[in-house]
Amino acid sequence: MVSAANPSADTAPLTHEPVARVALPTRITSVDLLRGLVMVIMALDHTREYFTNTNFAPEDLAHTSGAMFFTRFITHFCAPAFSFLAGTGAFLAVSRGKTLPEVSRFFWTRGLWLVFLELTFIGFGWTFFMPFGFAGVIWVLGWSMVAMAAIVRLPLRWIASLGVVMILGHNLLDGINPDSFGKLYWLWMIVHSPGMIWIKEPTRYLYVTYPLIPWVGVMASGYAMGALLQRPDRKKLLLGMGIASTLAFFVLRGINLYGNGSAGLPPNVGAWSVQPTLTLTVISFFNTLKYPPSLDYLLMTLGPALIALALFDGVKERGLARVLLVFGRVPMFYYVLHIYLIHVLAIVVARTFHQPSAFLWSWDFILQLLPEGYGHHLPFVYLMWFTVLLILYLPCKRYMEFKRRHRDWRWLSYV
Repeated sequence: MVSAANPSADTAPLTHEPVARVALPTRITSVDLLRGLVMVIMALDHTREYFTNTNFAPEDLAHTSGAMFFTRFITHFCAPAFSFLAGTGAFLAVSRGKTLPEVSRFFWTRGLWLVFLELTFIGFGWTFFMPFGFAGVIWVLGWSMVAMAAIVRLPLRWIASLGVVMILGHNLLDGINPDSFGKLYWLWMIVHSPGMIWIKEPTRYLYVTYPLIPWVGVMASGYAMGALLQRPDRKKLLLGMGIASTLAFFVLRGINLYGNGSAGLPPNVGAWSVQPTLTLTVISFFNTLKYPPSLDYLLMTLGPALIALALFDGVKERGLARVLLVFGRVPMFYYVLHIYLIHVLAIVVARTFHQPSAFLWSWDFILQLLPEGYGHHLPFVYLMWFTVLLILYLPCKRYMEFKRRHRDWRWLSYV
């Protein structure tokens, strides 16, 4: 991942042809496969949040189990991969003939559209309550796209360098406290250090969980990575970079000196340590900071994502791959639909089992304030996850086919 600016492919494709370019199909199957896989895994995390009967975080060493932590850990790959591939997809759009102004315009218009959706339609889907005051993953994807509208005008070498520097170095900013900015404290929370921004105390606020840095860098790195997908040796390059990034995670996490961040939301995970059992020790090691994503977190997730992207290269569109491609080719449609579906199912299941459900119509769900007697054990969570995927497949397939038949309808690219 940190080698995105490959010397033989770093000439800006907007002014010069990349070296050894190979012909690209309308879509690159490996990109859609990886996107589909992370969408499927993402639904597991959200299903767990709605159906769990546990009041503790899966990372809480005092209460968690190996199965509970793994259920959370596997979903860590979703946001980094999705942000990274959003940048990659934009580069591929340029390679297929879109002009730089067209790509820049798409970035800022789609970005503002995502921010709007996060604070309205998507936010309502999470709580069935308005107004929604959480700045989450769709928020940061939107503002990252707005930033990319300007960044894409830079030479590709600069874009790659910006992305890598932001990923590698953003933890150096952890010592900056938002309070040091006085009344402008909210600006630093949006940029790097997440937290509560009061709009009108005590009722109106914006709770930032996904600040811009380093997510803008992840998307910029994904954009630069698109150049490698035009090379005939892309599989070897992606595999090498993925392995190198993964090994870098083990080294940095092992020495406990830099890379896990200290400006995150509580509880701060800190350095790993030996625990009373091997399972808890492993959990401690892989429990890296997500809000904001530390260098360790990004190496731990983007490294395997690049390996998967390499291994998916050449996979045929059949069997399970065909299912993943359906989800991967309509990500925004899938995302909105799955939030509403899981939420509605949670209410139906709660009433079916005569469990309290009023909190599912309030902020209590976002705050994970589960009432006594609510929720189910992990096997039931997995059953509901599988049910959600079964229900989602057909409408997503129909919408994918609809988009394919109406490629001239440009507004469909926003959904």
